[in-house]
Amino acid sequence: MRQIAIYGKGGIGKSTIASNLSAALNEMGHTVMQVGCDPKRDSTRILAGGRFIPAVLEEHREQLRVGRDEYAIKLENIIFKSPGGIFLVEAGGPEPGVGCAGRGVLTALQILKDLNAFGTYGIDVAIYDVLGDVVCGGFSMPIREGFAKEIYLICSGGFMSIYAANNIARAVQRLAKRGDVGLAGIICNSNGNEALEHAVIPAFAEKLGTSFVRFVPRSPVIQACELEGRAVVEHAPDSKEAEIFRDLAEAIMENDSRVIPTPVAELAELEAMYREHIPKQ
Repeated sequence: MRQIAIYGKGGIGKSTIASNLSAALNEMGHTVMQVGCDPKRDSTRILAGGRFIPAVLEEHREQLRVGRDEYAIKLENIIFKSPGGIFLVEAGGPEPGVGCAGRGVLTALQILKDLNAFGTYGIDVAIYDVLGDVVCGGFSMPIREGFAKEIYLICSGGFMSIYAANNIARAVQRLAKRGDVGLAGIICNSNGNEALEHAVIPAFAEKLGTSFVRFVPRSPVIQACELEGRAVVEHAPDSKEAEIFRDLAEAIMENDSRVIPTPVAELAELEAMYREHIPKQ
């Protein structure tokens, strides 16, 4: 089973990339499960027709409330199938103000593993959509515990997205030494500043020692599909944007590169690299 984690700054479009990637992989004939690892539980909304599905941790808390353990959980209560045939899971989070959200994600993933969710549904590609602003031990758990083997970073032309990606690369650098885990590449989800992005994102990827995988443009088609609660390959299958996501899916399935990244050590160096690639007016 391919285990792919999508990390990046909050609001950078991880869920958009993850969901459209899942849909493109599903179209290719893969049996796909997308696991949302964000307490907001909004990762799978596009694939679920615009709705929010129940979370694993909600079911877990209910089982504990009635005196049962997680092994009493039924897979059909925590795994849902999209209209297109993709298996959907939302880890969820703790009650607001109580507990560690990252630790909650690990609990949810462990429940999936213990209940043999991947084997039961014959999953051959698992996509983990992980909150990346907080690079604490909790949100590194999908990597640390071996749930995710291939890490993709999502960046845009904003400096803070690159700063966040560099911090995540530091975590990957530490954890990649522990097993068969590594950085597989960088995907640009454009914020509209394409001249800068086409220059700075490949340069940043080179700094990390990884590949620049694909460029996803800012597009009203993608935004319209999100509003409809549909993936692009389903709602606008003949669009150029659908072809971009199909191409991204093919590139990821053909990519067998996993590296220990070499993040930029000093903020000043990262800022200098960024300034160097700002287009001259």
